[in-house]
Order: sequence, then structure tokens, then C-alpha cells
Amino acid sequence: MIKDILRQASRLLLPMDCTTCAQPLADDPVPFFCRRCWELIRPLRGPSCPRCHRLFASPSALSYSPTHECHDCRTREPQYSQVWAPYAYCSPLQDAIALFKYRGKVALADALGALLIRALPDHLDLDILMPIPLHPNRLRQREFNQSLLLADRIGPALGLSVSSRNLVRTVDTDPQISLPRAARLQNLRKAFAVRASQDVAGARILLVDDVFTTGTTASECARVLLKAGAQQVAVLALARSVDAGMVPDTWLPPSSIHQELTQRA
Repeated sequence: MIKDILRQASRLLLPMDCTTCAQPLADDPVPFFCRRCWELIRPLRGPSCPRCHRLFASPSALSYSPTHECHDCRTREPQYSQVWAPYAYCSPLQDAIALFKYRGKVALADALGALLIRALPDHLDLDILMPIPLHPNRLRQREFNQSLLLADRIGPALGLSVSSRNLVRTVDTDPQISLPRAARLQNLRKAFAVRASQDVAGARILLVDDVFTTGTTASECARVLLKAGAQQVAVLALARSVDAGMVPDTWLPPSSIHQELTQRA
């Protein structure tokens, strides 16, 4: 409450516009966003792949085969057991992640963590949270791991400890977003390692990331952890990329700041 009062008072001295809609901020529930825009962020709903929970286009996709998996999971079986990525990667969440990840607005970590906690699946039977690691070069450049900040927020809600130093990135690879799928697989081969196998032996691990796109990075991390003795590896991400036809009705066009930051990255 005190933080909200101070933020509202600061708006009188330092006026600021909402990142997404560019309207003046007044009663903003989180930094940089107005209440109207933030309340547009809602979990995805509808029939989805039992493994990666990618939405199916047809509401009757699972009517005759409840265990039917999506094309990617059937043809390129991933190493992870489940993926939960409850929100679509579109504005205003897309704008918030861009500010958080590329402009260092770590004040958004609490609000983004709260979104994840709100949409957590019931009865998660897990032992350890692990953020997707950054290579030391990228970590020095960014000065924080956004996945670790999210894991720190959801750990208490799940009653799980966060292991942030065992799974490491050993190769400073090119950004995955610029590569086709086959090149992504080759790009990540031998890019991750486990320092202490005894600490993951028999463990059920939940990998935490900000955005789930093709799943290539998560699958490679899962492969390394399973090879080290983990019993099971699942994935939790804040948002997932969705096909144009699956974008929720509440979608807003990305703000100019998102386009600027992602192009720069």
C-alpha cells in the first residue's frame, strides 16, 4: 500500500505514460502499465496438447483422442515431460517482458511473478526449481538472469528451493530467435552442463523461463539433467509464442518500445 501511494504521488511530480497504450499513468497497479492494460493479461484457455499445452485450433481436437499430442511433440519428441506457459506472448505482457529483460526494469519481477503464481497448475509434485541459465558473458552484459528472478518469486508459493548454480551454460551461443529450428538444435548441442550430478539424482525438476517459443532450449536442458540422473524435468514459462490465429481477443499491437528492444537484442 505504501509503495502504491508513493508511486501515485510520484506521478504528480514525474508524469509517465503507460508503456502499451501511451495514456498518462495514475492508478497503475504495476510500474509502467495502467490498470486497464494490465488487466488484459489473462491465461490462455481451450483444448491443448497434453505434453506442451500448446493450444489446438479446434475446440473438438481432443474429443475422440484425449491424449492426442501436437505435431511437434509427436514428430520431435522433447526431453521434458510437461510445459506450462499460461499466457500468450503478446501485448501488454510482451511489452512488460521486453522492459524487464532488455531494459533492466527489475521492478517488474514481482508483478510478473504474481502472474505466474496466479496461473500455476494444481498439485505440482516436484522437488527443485531451476532457472534456465545464462552464459557468464550474457550475465555480465545483462547483470541479472530474468528466469532466476521469476524462480525466486514462485519458489515460496510452491514451497520449493531454487537451485541456480548447478545447471550452467558452458557455450555462449548465438541468440536462438535468429535461427531456424535445425540450426537451433545444433546451436545448443553441448551448450549446457550439470556441475553436481548427485544433487539432481532422482529429483523431479521444474525449469523456469520467461518465454517458451520452440522449446529447443528447454528440451536440451532437460536432456542434460536426465542424463545426470534426474527422474523428471518439466518446464514453467511466463508466456508462450502463439500462432496469429490463436491470439486472444484482448491482444494489443506491440508498443514501439517492444519493437525497439527486441530488434536491438
